Amino acid sequence: MPRERIVVVGAGFAGYQAARTLARRAPDGAEIVLINPNDYFLYVPMLPYVATGVLEARHICVPLARLRPRVRLVLGEVDTVDLAAGRVLWTGPEGHRGETPFDRLVVTVGSVSKLLPVPGVAEHAHGFRGIPEALYLRDHVTRQIELAASTKDEEERAARRTFVVVGAGYTGTEVAAHGALFTRALDRRYDARRDGPRPRWMLLDIAPRIMPEMDERMSRSATDVLRRRGVDVRTGRSVKEATSDGVLLDDGEFVGTRSLIWCVGVRPDPLVESVGLPLEKGRLVVDEFLNVPGHPEVYACGDAAAVPDPDRPGEYTTMTAQHAMPQGRLAGRNVAASLTGGRQQPYRHRPRGFAVDLGGVNAAADPFGVQIAGPLAAALTRGYHLLAMPSGRARVAVDWTMDALLPRQAVQLGLVGSWSVPLDTASPETPRIPDGRK
Repeated sequence: MPRERIVVVGAGFAGYQAARTLARRAPDGAEIVLINPNDYFLYVPMLPYVATGVLEARHICVPLARLRPRVRLVLGEVDTVDLAAGRVLWTGPEGHRGETPFDRLVVTVGSVSKLLPVPGVAEHAHGFRGIPEALYLRDHVTRQIELAASTKDEEERAARRTFVVVGAGYTGTEVAAHGALFTRALDRRYDARRDGPRPRWMLLDIAPRIMPEMDERMSRSATDVLRRRGVDVRTGRSVKEATSDGVLLDDGEFVGTRSLIWCVGVRPDPLVESVGLPLEKGRLVVDEFLNVPGHPEVYACGDAAAVPDPDRPGEYTTMTAQHAMPQGRLAGRNVAASLTGGRQQPYRHRPRGFAVDLGGVNAAADPFGVQIAGPLAAALTRGYHLLAMPSGRARVAVDWTMDALLPRQAVQLGLVGSWSVPLDTASPETPRIPDGRK
């Protein structure tokens, strides 16, 4: 009898958990194949620490080799799903092509930066979804502070010391909060004018308050922290046009800057649309068992799937890691059950609250509905992240300790250029290379 082959596409929060669960639960005769462009699972919530020089990039990357020997890793980016033939076609990191047949398929390709039709944004803004973008931002911010300190042109100096973040959700808020601390430390090192203004950070969002998905008290606490750090928080505002010299706001104000960081949200990976199955706002429609109706061999979860929300009839779960992780585990269990004749389980989620890490000793959190802020929230948030990481906890803890004891290293390595992390990329985890291949 031929072996059943289970193919998991993508190794984000959902994909990693699906493969990990299948490694434990799939029948012994089944083959598990994980296809991903990189050999690691990225713990995305820690990216702001990488972008501001606190954490080493490798320390928030969980090697997929941990899933061996049960899971076979294929390094490649899937570009075609052929349901009729039961196969996926992929492109490897050196441009070679391949295909992998499947008996069961789990689509967990995640999401990419959401684009809006704003002139100049695609050319002059950068997202914040993967290691290449975080490393680029760290170098870029350092470079701007260094160049600002060496110029005598006051207009240029001000522009280089101005950083504009568009989108005040979790990611944008954390980037602005951590960035303000980072540039303050850099400024003390490079700028001899101690009595001058601090580097300027702006956080823009069209919503009436930052992090509108959170409780209003948490939003207010985070806003207070940002403003104490000098962040110019502007709600009800957005960018009308971006140029190489700055951004034009929708109220007519022009802000000179060389740094536009795009954090307006995410959209499903373009691969999802190409599968040719019913979609809901770009996400694959699945039932409560994470199975695509009419295709018993296809499952989807995480940001790639429109999963019915049991707590909100008629709506779908949000695109967050808090849903992606348990959905990945459930997909693994249900796929295994489909091979053994076991009973599949519907998706249920027990909310544990949210947390936003503002850097230093500040955070805002509502574990199980209890609102907390300040050092206690920061300790709880960091503790939660350490427990949620599959590995690398000791390395992260050491990095945090060293940052508390020693000044950050203010150097730019120049390994990731602006051209290699375009905003419109469908693969934020893979930098572009000169000949256009990813």
